[in-house]
Amino acid sequence: MKPVTFTLEEANRLLPRLQEELIKLQLLTQQFEMKFELLAQLKEKQREGMLPANGDGKDPFFELESQLEFMRMEVELAVGNFERQGVLLKMINPGLIDFPSILNGEEILICWKQGEEQATHYHGYDDGYMGRKRYPDAGLTN
Repeated sequence: MKPVTFTLEEANRLLPRLQEELIKLQLLTQQFEMKFELLAQLKEKQREGMLPANGDGKDPFFELESQLEFMRMEVELAVGNFERQGVLLKMINPGLIDFPSILNGEEILICWKQGEEQATHYHGYDDGYMGRKRYPDAGLTN
């Protein structure tokens, strides 16, 4: 199957939906990190003897660990949704999304960073974000 490529116009048309999905993913990862930190703190308190032992013999962290595992699966699914749309999610926070494209016969990545109104830059596959250049006629495609 041939990889998906986007024009600048197509990338910018898809961007509002991707931004919504990104915000949901950022919230989910933030919640995961908070819950993970809580679990680490509780385990540390237990090691230090500051957390009373659970008298029923059950794992006192089972529920929290289960929630974290479910949230991890949700994050993986959300990240996979970007891939299934043919885009490359490079960073969750701040959001950085690349759209595979062709410019003058060369394979490039149209690059969008969270906070930008639309995608207006690109870089080569090996250049990365630091090699961004303004896309020709960017801003005139909308």
